[in-house]
Amino acid sequence: MIKVSDSAKQRLSSLMAERGNKLEETYVRVGVSSGGCSGLSYMLAFDQEMKETDKLFEDHGVKILVDKKSFLYLVGTTLEYSGGLNGKGFSFNNPNA
Repeated sequence: MIKVSDSAKQRLSSLMAERGNKLEETYVRVGVSSGGCSGLSYMLAFDQEMKETDKLFEDHGVKILVDKKSFLYLVGTTLEYSGGLNGKGFSFNNPNA
């Protein structure tokens, strides 16, 4: 299961609206790719289509797609957003890291 914090939901909804998309009709694709200090880096994107190999999760009304390979690394992760003075942006709170 992938979870979404309230602040992340609000920011995702705002970003989708800026692009003319609706939260109910758009997927948030999350995954991992090679690179970064630990050998993996996180990715986040909007998508309109679900692939046959994707896993679908929904939390706080946000539809999240994860490919099978990334799912192994992201189980139990919470997507969070911080807009504070220490930096803005999305973060992945991953208990497996």
